[in-house]
Amino acid sequence: MALFQCNLYSESLGTAVSVNVTLPQRATGSLGAHKYPVLYLLHGLLDDHSAWCRYTSVERYAGERGIAVVMPGAARSFYADMAHGYRYWSYVSKELPLLMRHYFPLSTKREETFVAGLSMGGYGAFKLALSYPRRFAAAASLSGAMRDFSAEERSDDPAWVQEMRNVFGDLRRFPGSRNDIFHLAEKVARGAGPVPLLFQWCGTEDFLYADNLRFRDHAQALGLPLTYEESPGGHEWRYWDTMIERVLGWLPLEKSPWSPVERAPEAIVTPTDQ
Repeated sequence: MALFQCNLYSESLGTAVSVNVTLPQRATGSLGAHKYPVLYLLHGLLDDHSAWCRYTSVERYAGERGIAVVMPGAARSFYADMAHGYRYWSYVSKELPLLMRHYFPLSTKREETFVAGLSMGGYGAFKLALSYPRRFAAAASLSGAMRDFSAEERSDDPAWVQEMRNVFGDLRRFPGSRNDIFHLAEKVARGAGPVPLLFQWCGTEDFLYADNLRFRDHAQALGLPLTYEESPGGHEWRYWDTMIERVLGWLPLEKSPWSPVERAPEAIVTPTDQ
């Protein structure tokens, strides 16, 4: 795999952003116009664009399957156009894919476009796929924040309540809004368009376990194509490292001729002075 650490300007945010991108690496003699299937991989509340590369082997796992991985940063935004803050939803859902396709050979086909994430990013992954089911073929949530954020009004932590208000605005209006993944799931289930495949995992000792069970039951009642798994574990990277490999194996990817990297000596091009 090749790892690109990108620094660029976002018009949606009005500021500089960082994005990590991994691409399957081919021998120089076989480079061409191939467009790679792509996984947009979202971080959690306490992390940034570098977390997946630092704490897991996702680069190696993706290389074995011939898929590109785009890892943006979204601060503590819950991938929303914040009521008092930055327009991270516009950035991640609209601007980022355009920028990444401009700079990298990424597929634009629905059947080769996927999204996944952990915790806050698990919520963001389902939010993206359920908001744009014609764009994403599959989405995965690991220990996702599958919450009705109107309940945060009852938190005994005033700072947290204010932060959630800064993100979502009036929390009493959260149910049924474009940020409510339970509502988005209902829209997709009742619509006439394509429905993304969903994968959900949570550890049974995770503080978000009960929320994940509620979303699982909701999605299953709607008849959505949800693969649900759970296992002992908490809100920790050692589990997410294992599960992101599981997710990559679950994605509906055709066998890629672009991985693993070819290392035949005769395929290597030697630079010349000409």
